[in-house]
Amino acid sequence: MSQAPPDDDTRAPGRPPGRHAARRGGQLVVGLVLYAASIALLVRAGLGAMPWDVLTQGVTRVTGWSFGTVTVVLSVVVLACWVPLRQRPGIGTLANVLVIGALIDPFLALADLLPEPLPLAARGLLVVLGVAVNGLATALYVGARLGPGPRDGLMTGLVARTGRPVRLVRGTIEVVVVAAGWALGGTVGVGTLAYALAIGPLVHVLLPRLTVPDDR
Repeated sequence: MSQAPPDDDTRAPGRPPGRHAARRGGQLVVGLVLYAASIALLVRAGLGAMPWDVLTQGVTRVTGWSFGTVTVVLSVVVLACWVPLRQRPGIGTLANVLVIGALIDPFLALADLLPEPLPLAARGLLVVLGVAVNGLATALYVGARLGPGPRDGLMTGLVARTGRPVRLVRGTIEVVVVAAGWALGGTVGVGTLAYALAIGPLVHVLLPRLTVPDDR
């Protein structure tokens, strides 16, 4: 995931400290809600989920647990991996686990109200919409600067500990989780590829515009 740009303190003289707090919190919540919605869109399209969601689908098939439950469990497992990496969660990290985990199942239930079977063109539209919404959601919650999501923190922690480039570390992680998810029955397809190719450029464009300045 693209990293936030350097701090840009644009606070006007005389404004009270912490004036960005409300924006941070609101932006975080909106970003996480949209993130859960984007997951549901891609899953409902049935043309391949996002890399980590391929793994979630696979574990769901094996365990019979709901998608949201598996998302929370995997998030907790990933957070445990932060300990040896000396990563520290923020309020945004915990919100990421709770909000997304709580909303995925309801959003999937809503997506299931769409007619079945969906025409291929409609499924393709869901993929495009899901990727676009996810790019916006990622820029919103990362730009709030209240802590990375569990999976982002794993990536940045490994980058810090190994000294390897972000693209290499992220790519390796995603190849591993996609392979494991596919082996367990998760869906890999053009949606997975579209996400992998488009999410970086989308976040790169949106993140600088949505990053909240520090309160200094």
